[in-house]
Amino acid sequence: MPTLKRATVYLDPSLHKALRIKAASTDRSLSDLVNAAIRASLGEDAEDLAAFAAREREPSLSFEEVLKDLKRRGKL
Repeated sequence: MPTLKRATVYLDPSLHKALRIKAASTDRSLSDLVNAAIRASLGEDAEDLAAFAAREREPSLSFEEVLKDLKRRGKL
């Protein structure tokens, strides 16, 4: 197991209560649940950044161009 780092985090009381309940009902620690949530959030960010990087060479379209195209194709 990697060396863990300690951090003080202040939670909204209702979030803390929900987290304690989930930890008890899933037999996991609060730290485990918080680490999993942070990993998931950072993973979503990484996916978003990868999608932006993959599409960065695509041409930009103005809102007006998109609107005009949607109307032309009968989508609006």
